Amino acid sequence: MSGKYLLDTNIVIALFAGEPSVHRRFDLAEHVFLPNFVVGELFYGACASDRKATNLLRIDSFVTDSEVLFCDARTARDYGDVRYDLRQKGRPIPENDVWIATLALQHGLILVSRDAHFDEVTGLMREAW
Repeated sequence: MSGKYLLDTNIVIALFAGEPSVHRRFDLAEHVFLPNFVVGELFYGACASDRKATNLLRIDSFVTDSEVLFCDARTARDYGDVRYDLRQKGRPIPENDVWIATLALQHGLILVSRDAHFDEVTGLMREAW
């Protein structure tokens, strides 16, 4: 499913910051998805910011125009496998990131993130925009 991407929080923040290289890649992408966990992380960041109201509106608008992926029973089952594999390797990653990686794997998407720890997830395709 080349050209179909799942965005991590740091990439959405880069989009909001107006990074030209991220905008170019975003505009060229065939299809972009957001994990529900990223949406939650964005809202948390907005609540903790000095410009809460402005940031909440920006996120609301972005999410409305995006396709959000949610977890189901299969995601939960696959999550168990991914987390166990990371534990066996001795390479755990943050909890939300395990869920995000699992959604990317489940849907055959390329995860776009600047976090190199995702490279520990077996079979996950990652690009850093």
